[in-house]
Amino acid sequence: METKLNNHQIKIVVLDGKTTNPGDLSWDRLKELGQVTVYDHTTPDQVLERVADAQVVLLNKTPFGADKIAQLPQLKYIGVLATGYNTVNLEAAKRQGIVVCNVPAYSTFSVAQMAFAIIFAIVNRVEHYAEETRRGRWSESNDFCFWDTPLSELAGKTMGIVGLGNIGSKVACIARDFGMEVYAYTSKNSVDLPVGIQKTTLKGLFSVSDILSLHCPLNDQTRGMINEESLKLMKKGSILINTARGPLVDEQAVADALADGHLKAYGADVMSKEPPKKDNPLFEQPNAFITPHIAWATKEARTRLLDTAIENVKAFINGMPQNVVSK
Repeated sequence: METKLNNHQIKIVVLDGKTTNPGDLSWDRLKELGQVTVYDHTTPDQVLERVADAQVVLLNKTPFGADKIAQLPQLKYIGVLATGYNTVNLEAAKRQGIVVCNVPAYSTFSVAQMAFAIIFAIVNRVEHYAEETRRGRWSESNDFCFWDTPLSELAGKTMGIVGLGNIGSKVACIARDFGMEVYAYTSKNSVDLPVGIQKTTLKGLFSVSDILSLHCPLNDQTRGMINEESLKLMKKGSILINTARGPLVDEQAVADALADGHLKAYGADVMSKEPPKKDNPLFEQPNAFITPHIAWATKEARTRLLDTAIENVKAFINGMPQNVVSK
């Protein structure tokens, strides 16, 4: 692929740059590639006006459907500031000859770390005890120690993982290091799995897992995979972790399972609607540990994200696009 544009002619628009770079990173390397305009946020009705004369668009969560693509004949490249690219209509982009690229694997370490941070919040209750200590509960204790919740270790427990991509595989390795038995539901062949990870069916995974962690993509097959029926297959007192996609889970069903005690805890960094409504049923459950979609947001991960996104644009301009998802 070749481009007849030089850097002074290329107009680059970033539609929703604030989450990637709230001010602690720099767009300077992108500005070396063309005339750059960065918007913190863009509403759907602002898209066409803002990208009307742009050849390159970068976006994260701003929807870019077929209707908008059809009205942008000058557009040549869409860069997604994320690994998932469901915000872009790929078929429409391909019909119009637009290259779409994503940023794979930038958040592997950060998301795996967050999955275990949530697990530790549940089994060790660090925040709870730090707060109780500030309130004087330990100072008032008659013993040298103080606890008022069950505490447990991970060693000997069974970790079930749905999806063994980059993040799922990293979570599996960490679980093994903690002495856990690890089972996985994956499309990979058993002989290709790392030592110590056993492949099983989805129903089998539900039945053996003390902790079940979701690391699969969202598609027609996985949407709502955690529901009333599948929750009944899980062990009583098990823990469910979701750092993948909110709509993998029927949140009302999970709230009900927490309320009746079948599910010990639900830890999630994602929700079906983001930001969530204040009346989401999970917020009423004390054993729902919800964080606001921050697993990917470490400075290190965002630095890798921005660096790769800029390299993607540079590679496209040089006629050798990389990380293309619109093939």
